[in-house]
Amino acid sequence: MKQDTTYYSIEQLSPLYEDVQTSGIFPDSKFFTDCVPKSSAGDILKAYEQEKPEAGFDLKAFVEAHFDFPPEPDSGYRSAEKPIRQHLNGLWDVLLRHPDTAQGGTLIPLPHPYIVPGGRFREVYYWDSYFTMLGLQVSGRSDIIRHMVANFAHLIDTLGFIPNGNRTYYLGRSQPPFFAPMVSLLSEIDGEEVLLKYRPQLEKEYNFWMEGELNLSSEAPAHRRVVLLPDGSVLNRYWDDRPGPRPEAYTEDVHVAQEAGGDAAAVYSHIRAAAESGWDFSSRWFRDGQHMTSIQTTDLIPVDLNCLLYFLEKTLLNIYRKLPDRVPADVFKEKARHRKNAILQHCWSEPSGFYFDYHHIDRAHPDAWTLAALFPLFFQIATTDQAEKVAQHVRTKFLQPGGLCTTLRETGQQWDAPNGWAPLQWIAYQGLVNYGHESLAGKIREQWMAVSKKTYTETGKMMEKYNVNDITLKAGGGEYPNQDGFGWTNGVYLKMDESGR
Repeated sequence: MKQDTTYYSIEQLSPLYEDVQTSGIFPDSKFFTDCVPKSSAGDILKAYEQEKPEAGFDLKAFVEAHFDFPPEPDSGYRSAEKPIRQHLNGLWDVLLRHPDTAQGGTLIPLPHPYIVPGGRFREVYYWDSYFTMLGLQVSGRSDIIRHMVANFAHLIDTLGFIPNGNRTYYLGRSQPPFFAPMVSLLSEIDGEEVLLKYRPQLEKEYNFWMEGELNLSSEAPAHRRVVLLPDGSVLNRYWDDRPGPRPEAYTEDVHVAQEAGGDAAAVYSHIRAAAESGWDFSSRWFRDGQHMTSIQTTDLIPVDLNCLLYFLEKTLLNIYRKLPDRVPADVFKEKARHRKNAILQHCWSEPSGFYFDYHHIDRAHPDAWTLAALFPLFFQIATTDQAEKVAQHVRTKFLQPGGLCTTLRETGQQWDAPNGWAPLQWIAYQGLVNYGHESLAGKIREQWMAVSKKTYTETGKMMEKYNVNDITLKAGGGEYPNQDGFGWTNGVYLKMDESGR
């Protein structure tokens, strides 16, 4: 994996970094990682070493003296007196960030404008951006879509992959690989030449996720993001290439590792892998289905990840079919066929009539019912009979007054019940439409849009997530308060609204 080591890293400030993160002087662990040092790490650490032993040393005052603080989230933007579509069309300019100039903090500069989610999220996020783009398309902001796709291509070219977000503390991991759907979306606007234009970056992204595939063996069946299964299939898992606790959640991760006992490095690996999934965090990743101390992410083959990589293989196949040389097309036709068969073989449970992640060590499905099961419908991998069974479970288990809950368990984690998230509402909606379940899809759309509009009317804001089980309550759980803004919620709302017209 290509990485530019010239970027500033928050770990360069050790031991000041750990001292700040464990001190509790800032309520959000992400705050210090987003601060910009006023001088070199060496100079700051030298000053820290000299001043810390002094009587009455004030750590927060030291940080204030040596760092520029990140801007606080602008939570004052309200326009509930406007119709919601008008509000959302105008909100794009509030969330728009212009090309970054080089600076000394953790932000990785991007050459083109981009949309941030909002709230504490002051940078672009990978998988969020696809759902944001759906709304930008509805709003006629194709210019921003082009800029954002170009930014992601730039990241692939300079780093070898798309990180979780454009921060140096995210350089160990990516997020669900939505670059191919983004390019496909842009091709709907600008024509199929877009696919050829971004062919090199699509190939590089594929190579990032498949790195080490050729070296897998029965003695060493897993490497980074690839896993060899006993039947010869190769499927993917989430991973993070860096060790230790996440800098932006240092205290939280250390606490979990201490509570778990045993191998702290393994716990950190599972936590970081779950962060790559975007579902940070959910009972989906817990062996006991309840407690984060039992996290086992890297032992699981996620159904949604492999559906996304199937779409990437199909996208490359489509591109290669436009070229004179048929060999790559033949290769990727087989790759896509094998992956589809492997998803059907390992992630479908016929007794349950539902898709699950696959535990590649236990060779079994964990008892975790989640909306990840809708990805095979979204990418049209499921059979008609499978889609019918999934739809029935969605209707009886997941559908709530405010849309779909993410899982069936309430654990206090934000990617569990009672919370519902915009991207999964869209995946489920479109997946069900793909198989002719328009009535159920329409009900999901109607109920999720209703809770979004209700909250907007009451607060003037769109939220990161909603309590879909009890629409009179706010969403909660997770490592930080519910955020307003909010990029992907805005995008999915606009796309849902357009779909219902």
